[in-house]
Amino acid sequence: MKTHHHIFLTAALFVIVFYDQDMGLNLGILGIVYALLALFKTPERNRTRTFLILFVTSILSSVAFAWFRDFPSLLAVVSSLLLLGYRSKNRKLKILFLIPVFIINSFTSLFRFFSFDSWLPKKNISGVWQKALAFILIPLLFISIFFGIYSVGSDHFAAVFRDYELDINIWQVLALSVLGFFIAFNYWNYTVERLIYKKNSLLDDNFPDNDKVQKSTYSFLDLDAERTSGVISFFCLNILLIFFIITYNYEQFYEISKTPVQLSEETHERVNAVIMSIIMAVLVIMFYFKSGFNFDPKAKLMKLLARIWIILNAILVFSAALKNYEYIISYGLTYKRLGVFAFLLLALIGLILTFIKIQKKKRNAFLFNTMIWYFYGTILACSYVNWGGIITSQNMKRKDFAVNYHFEQINFSERGLLKYAEEKNDLQLKKKVLEKAKQEKSKPFLSKIIYFETLKE
Repeated sequence: MKTHHHIFLTAALFVIVFYDQDMGLNLGILGIVYALLALFKTPERNRTRTFLILFVTSILSSVAFAWFRDFPSLLAVVSSLLLLGYRSKNRKLKILFLIPVFIINSFTSLFRFFSFDSWLPKKNISGVWQKALAFILIPLLFISIFFGIYSVGSDHFAAVFRDYELDINIWQVLALSVLGFFIAFNYWNYTVERLIYKKNSLLDDNFPDNDKVQKSTYSFLDLDAERTSGVISFFCLNILLIFFIITYNYEQFYEISKTPVQLSEETHERVNAVIMSIIMAVLVIMFYFKSGFNFDPKAKLMKLLARIWIILNAILVFSAALKNYEYIISYGLTYKRLGVFAFLLLALIGLILTFIKIQKKKRNAFLFNTMIWYFYGTILACSYVNWGGIITSQNMKRKDFAVNYHFEQINFSERGLLKYAEEKNDLQLKKKVLEKAKQEKSKPFLSKIIYFETLKE
């Protein structure tokens, strides 16, 4: 199939699966169709290992959304399909350009739509398609637009058509058609500006030969002065960080116990301070090791101090993680406390990559090119796993288990709550959970959430 076939097919499918439906199983089906069409449409030379992995994650993300229908799974399926479509056309273009490419295409889509020669076949198409386009689709498009305009301008005109009872919501079909075509058009027919291709080399992981030459970064500082500045900065920062680690751990583990509210506030404040410290640490290292000092034979002391600083920051991450674990042991699991572990893990990965950057003499772009995949992996982990079920099943073992909190605030906790109701012989809780599941099961087929279909009375 050609590009215009993909556009019209997926736009029509969008209308079919979303008409009079809530978002649910329909988006999962649409995501799988997009992924399969992208696989068949992609040339063999672009079917790299990365592309095939993205194809698998797109399918799994679509299934995850059909199963859970929550924000993490929505984010996963959207990001997976965007990455898949991007990689299907651009094998070597850096992933960091994905967002600007699709933003630019969204704003220019109206102009690109009227450039029919760029996305419709230049040669005469078959008679059936030609007649359908000329006699049905184009007139129907104009009729729909002017029908809407005239209906707003004249009640009598609108009343003529309202007298006919058609079980079709014309406005919903029109809105879905426009949105579905907009998504399909930009997915299958996006373009990459020449400027982006020219700037692609700026995001290479390795330094070009001309950046390996020893030269000062700024005109007001010579090379020796800049090197000495780095040594002094990292030495002082190491001393400062050692004192901070000592005071930080003393406050966390040896001060008098506080109330749960105070402990919660202080834990999050300290974790935020740790994450901000890690970000600033990486930025400082990027500042000094952006070019020549990676290859400077006289910068060994500065590299050593930078590595020590990275290790000290890693110790700080483990301290924060240990305190968060202690907090969970005392007061149970929540989304925020699991989120703290996720952020700390990403911070630790950032430090490891920064260490590798210094060790392997990589450019700063290496950190961004690599970290974006770890962020993507985090999104997938959040969408594929029923964290609400894990939270409920673990907190059920506690004496202070808050039933109402888990029923109202924790997503997809129903299976665990049914088990808890059976153990405690709580018929009222069982009834509430089953009523919620019954409401979800009563939705139309394409609006269903598969998770609730698996619940048994």
